[in-house]
Amino acid sequence: MSTEACLCGSGLSYSKCCGQFHSGAEIPTTAEALMRSRFSAYALRNVEYLLATWDITRRPKEIDFSKETVEWQRLSIEMVKKGGVKDNKGLVEFKAYYLQDGAEHVMSEISKFTKQGGRWFYLDGVVKSISKANQQINQGKNAPCSCGSGKKFKRCCGAE
Repeated sequence: MSTEACLCGSGLSYSKCCGQFHSGAEIPTTAEALMRSRFSAYALRNVEYLLATWDITRRPKEIDFSKETVEWQRLSIEMVKKGGVKDNKGLVEFKAYYLQDGAEHVMSEISKFTKQGGRWFYLDGVVKSISKANQQINQGKNAPCSCGSGKKFKRCCGAE
């Protein structure tokens, strides 16, 4: 996969993009770079990387991909607010496209990131919508959680 285009949509090869983060050779310097690398990690079912880049105060005990039927296709970054090299917090709004049961879906989410000790971590996110063939099928806290648990967002990462 090293010479193939990275799934995060950067236009770079996996080895020159998210592959460096997944291997530990480099760390993401912005919230957007972390978002992109986490998307690629979901697509590759890289549980170790996902847990390591999740803020410890919100990190689930485990991620179980054993019942995952989603095939992540591509990522589109819609908006970035802060999250730069000199920032300590950031927001990234994105659309993640995936195939499930032969149909293409899109999930829109706003994710929050925090920087601690010079490293970016995923804090949490709110799923804005999930659509199938331009038809909205679920929204907000009732949407499936983006962590891959199979639970609704409100019963998983959105639990307060």
